[in-house]
Order: sequence, then structure tokens, then C-alpha cells
Amino acid sequence: MNADLDHIVFRAARGEDLPGILAFWAQAAENQARPADNIAVLAALLERDADALDLAAYDGGVVGTLISGWDGWRAHLYRLAVRPDLRGRGIAAELLRRAEARLAALGAARLDAMVLEQNGLGQSFWATAGFSAQPEWRRWVRSVE
Repeated sequence: MNADLDHIVFRAARGEDLPGILAFWAQAAENQARPADNIAVLAALLERDADALDLAAYDGGVVGTLISGWDGWRAHLYRLAVRPDLRGRGIAAELLRRAEARLAALGAARLDAMVLEQNGLGQSFWATAGFSAQPEWRRWVRSVE
């Protein structure tokens, strides 16, 4: 990382971080084609798994996030986002390194990352990190009513 980012703190998110994370995602994350995020949903995530949402903090604000979900069988990575003006400096790579170590310690043998089709920057990152698209699978979704 560049010298000006030496003071980035990587840690699990806490309840008091949630408003800042939502504001961060509004500016730095892919938000289309997904249900709206809110404090209650994020609080429930942290209650279920206090280490699932990793963040990078710098100069008093959130500059990166990655959720690493583990259901006891599969490991899922999603909501990788880095503040646009800080991309390309190793923040996403460090968030991924931390998530991979956490998930491996929980017993994960394989990781999957959810990336929107039109997110070329995201696809490039995941490919560089050694992930590959799995064309034989299609994700099916339905909202809970």
C-alpha cells in the first residue's frame, strides 16, 4: 500500500459502524438488483456472526468492506467495496486475505464470490485473485414475503 494509507485499520464491523457502512455502500458499492440494505439487516448479520462483516477504516471513515458468510458448508463472499479514490492500493486484497483466513479456519474448502455481470472492475479483481466464473451455474432468487 502507499505510505499515505499505512494507517488503515482492518477489523470486524461493530454496531456503531453500521450507519457509516450504509453511507459508504451508497457511494462505493454496486447497489442495483438487490434489496435495500438497512441497519436492522446488518445488525442481524453481526448478531448471527460477529466477524462476518470486515471493514477497512481510514481517517475516521469506512473505506472498504467485505462480507464473508459461512453456513457450515459453504463460504460466500459479497459486498466487496472500496472507496473509489482509494482503489488499486491493496485494500480489497487485504480484505480478501483476512476473509479467506477466517473462512479457512472455520473449515471452508472453497470460496465463492457474488459479482454483478456488468461489474467489470469487480470481475477483474476476482480473476486477478485467482477466482474464475462458473458458467454452468445460474443464481436463482426470490424475495421473502
